[in-house]
Amino acid sequence: MSTETTLKIQTFALGPLETNSYVLWAVNGDGAAADCWIVDVGMWSKPMVEWLNEQNLTPSRILLTHGHGDHIGGVEYVKEAFPAAKICCPVGDVEMLRSPEKNLSATFLMGITAPEADEILEPGQALTLGDLRWQVLDTSGHTLGGVSYYCPIAGVLCSGDALFRKSVGRTDIPDGDHERLLNNIRQNLMPLPDETRVLPGHGPATTIGAERTDNPFLR
Repeated sequence: MSTETTLKIQTFALGPLETNSYVLWAVNGDGAAADCWIVDVGMWSKPMVEWLNEQNLTPSRILLTHGHGDHIGGVEYVKEAFPAAKICCPVGDVEMLRSPEKNLSATFLMGITAPEADEILEPGQALTLGDLRWQVLDTSGHTLGGVSYYCPIAGVLCSGDALFRKSVGRTDIPDGDHERLLNNIRQNLMPLPDETRVLPGHGPATTIGAERTDNPFLR
């Protein structure tokens, strides 16, 4: 019997901005789920919670790529459904969880907040999902503390709002820094293998190779 661990991914586009929220789970060689995470949680997250319950998946972590309101809008609902799930926030964006002004939701009269982080993450850390090792990469620039999550074995990168198909994250917003974002993408993402699948915070998936060739911001 194979003992190899594989990664499964389910995507939900949630909330008015269709924020991509990813359910990641590791499956053992016997077909059993070893562990489950959620990466970013958009508003109106009830369908994702219902799906998790139907699949008998219990997330151990809620990983945030950054603290903008559209990426944390459903965190409170998910945390109530799965109280043991640890809210994991990049160190530079911790204050955004409790402040609609800082997470920019006040701009849209939404007043979004999320519970305080259970675990504060910094670039360079490693996390394990089952037997799969993930790296926390610095992709700040869209926000002060934005990060991406990369699994070399699975060849998957959750890039949040740093890198999109043929685009990059906005920096014409409070705490945005265009030069910093591009430098982090070039230094920390572009060296990854061409076939690395990029799962962005909005829109379709892409690959590092495609963005290295076709992304006008990176030429």
